Amino acid sequence: MGVTGEALGPGEKRVTWAELYFDLVFVFAITQVSGLLHHDHDVTGLVRALVVFVPVYWCWVGTTVQANIRDVDNLRDRLGILLVGLAGLFMALAVPGAYGGRGVLLGAAYWLARVVLLLLVVRILGVWRGPYGVGVLVSGPLLLAGGLLPDGPRLALWAAAALGDLTAPLLFRRRLAVVAYHPAHMPERFALFLLVALGESIVGIGGTAAAARLDAAELAAVAVAFTISAGLWWQYFVYAADAMRHAVEVADSRRDVVRRIFQYGHLALAAGVIGVAVGFGETVADPRRALGAGPVALLYGGCGLYLLTFGYTRWMMFRQVATTRIAAAAVVLALLPAMVRLPALVVLVVLAVLLVALNAVEHLRVERAAARSPEPAPGE
Repeated sequence: MGVTGEALGPGEKRVTWAELYFDLVFVFAITQVSGLLHHDHDVTGLVRALVVFVPVYWCWVGTTVQANIRDVDNLRDRLGILLVGLAGLFMALAVPGAYGGRGVLLGAAYWLARVVLLLLVVRILGVWRGPYGVGVLVSGPLLLAGGLLPDGPRLALWAAAALGDLTAPLLFRRRLAVVAYHPAHMPERFALFLLVALGESIVGIGGTAAAARLDAAELAAVAVAFTISAGLWWQYFVYAADAMRHAVEVADSRRDVVRRIFQYGHLALAAGVIGVAVGFGETVADPRRALGAGPVALLYGGCGLYLLTFGYTRWMMFRQVATTRIAAAAVVLALLPAMVRLPALVVLVVLAVLLVALNAVEHLRVERAAARSPEPAPGE
């Protein structure tokens, strides 16, 4: 029986308690990234937040991959995971001042995490010539050097570091083809990360509401915002999570599924959820006032990105079009300009109605498909 309670088949890998404890650091890290975006959510602010989020996310990805391909339930690896967690905590503490006096701390902490991860897998032949080597030799030094520079050059170097990390699995895909990934562990880990991101949406609701008067309008805003958050959860965990696990199990190349669906796809999913979470903080604060372009863009744009990403993942997994989710994303994005001048509560209600309707339509489609065929319908 795995840590999260799922029954495991023969030879399947379980998530360790050390990994779950490690995730707690990234609960805080995502909150810090959300705070950075909350204070500056114009286009420049979005770029700054994304450039900081990528190394935070990639630190988590590196730890998850090495835990997937190796047995980490031992003293050496537990201590290594905890040390990476400490580096992640330093990174999270640096995020609010990343473009000020804490840039060096962010870069040094990330480089430390990458060095530790490389040492954990150093016995694997040729590991230097792959993503772990890129983290130590390229992205880590770029992040540290960027922390020593003024704002403009710092952003440029950090963007180059993020690009280096993101492209490394593509550049070394032939070398990574020989890696044996455990099919059950990887979907479970990335689902847990998305659950951490969805938790930030609850923080975005509750953190703001706790300081409000909590009159009828504010309580209504809380209820509607929670409905949106639950709708996003439903989109992933009711159908998509099982479909992704199935895709890993049957894939001819697990390397490609891991890279496209999990490493890249979940970056977009988490970014969309963070955008929605920051938007919640603006809407629940005063549900009667008009939000303006920035908060609406985060709320509707984040939801649109989230839904569109399922279109990407479904095509990559099964070469099928996720028609309902792509259509819903198009409606959400098309409504964005009209929402700018409406009261925040109306903006929330419209989005909640769309998500509930989408989930209801998909539920009916799956039920009808199951009635027609004894084979289980694939998740959206």
